[in-house]
Amino acid sequence: MGTLHREMWLSEGAGRSRKERASGAYEYFLPTKLEDMEIALEPDVVGDISRAEAAISKLNSEPKALHSTEGLARLLLRAEAVSSSYIEGLSIGTRRLLKAEMNIQGNAAFKFDEAAAEVVGNIHAMECAIEAASAAETISVDTILDIHKALCENTRIEGFGGKARTVQNWVGGNSYNPLQADYIPPAPEHVMELLEDLAAYCNDQVVSPVVQAALVHAQFESIHPFIDGNGRAGRALIHLILKRRGLAPNLVPPISLCMATRATDYVQGLGEFRYMDDEGAKQIRTHINDWVSFFAGSCVKACEEAQGFEDSARALQDSWREKLGSVRRGSALEVLLDEMVGMPIFSIGTASESSGRAFSAMSAAVERCVEAGIVKPIGNQKRNRAFEVPDVINEFNIFERRLASPSGDTEAAKPIRVVPENLSKGR
Repeated sequence: MGTLHREMWLSEGAGRSRKERASGAYEYFLPTKLEDMEIALEPDVVGDISRAEAAISKLNSEPKALHSTEGLARLLLRAEAVSSSYIEGLSIGTRRLLKAEMNIQGNAAFKFDEAAAEVVGNIHAMECAIEAASAAETISVDTILDIHKALCENTRIEGFGGKARTVQNWVGGNSYNPLQADYIPPAPEHVMELLEDLAAYCNDQVVSPVVQAALVHAQFESIHPFIDGNGRAGRALIHLILKRRGLAPNLVPPISLCMATRATDYVQGLGEFRYMDDEGAKQIRTHINDWVSFFAGSCVKACEEAQGFEDSARALQDSWREKLGSVRRGSALEVLLDEMVGMPIFSIGTASESSGRAFSAMSAAVERCVEAGIVKPIGNQKRNRAFEVPDVINEFNIFERRLASPSGDTEAAKPIRVVPENLSKGR
């Protein structure tokens, strides 16, 4: 069972106030290993899990408005990347990010944007890390360390990447001591043993993928095994489990963002998941059931939001066809309308390469979209001409704002984190 362990903190005298310079006793939490955890799910929670798995499966199986799921998958990873702890507070809008991505792909059409390029790198690192881990025969501690290393590359915390902590850390309070901390994870000497247990549980093929992802995420956050970057790594593990188990082979909905939007319930759920050995079996079972139910509900909400974006994408495509008049089936123009939903800033070259159509045919298709007011040229450069699709960028921003609103409606409840601005009222 989870236990508290008392230690003494000896101050080195650093800090601006008496509280920050203080020495004293603190208690760290040592979680129960997953292999020792007794999981007995209540019937209503089993129903929650079933609904979550059905929603994720449906999201991954239905025909998409996007030509492929890559555009939406990148959008979701973008939203997760922007909300990561190390970049919280930076307002990286869709246009900035997409321009940076074009530059990184070798087009060099825009001025270099260091902050946006870092987010793009984080997205690509997460994609690569998850794909590599998913392909591995078994998940090991090294797999988890490698994921963290990839996520930290080219960021300010690169030096901590892939290294389990060797010092005590904590959440909340001040930066100088853990005496007023909201949560104190296990002492560093326990970290590797707990990661071994976590990795072994990641390889389980019997338990429901949703239950597995829920418990892995909560346990990882309880271990807090790294000095920094635990948020990104914890999100990556959700993606890893659901992709590896085959429930979400193409598209993982923004589960962690939906949980973070319900911050009070999320923190309370994690707190209760860290149960004590003197609470009794019934109370412990209640805590575990409550957490799994909350996680499953977040899965369903995330799928609804992702599907809502898909519906908006279909509506956009219908409106474009109406503006264009006739669109010949199988033409470069029809292909471009599919591609633009997942590629809202592009050049004729990138559109041609992505669609497999000739440059000249794609150029003519783009010009038709410009004439219809669907696509706008960016800047006045003659070479490497770039274009944007304002309707799609606006839908991206609306989607991100909805994810950040506790009610899913920014008119009813304002976003609780940094989101794009200048959108239509109530969206």
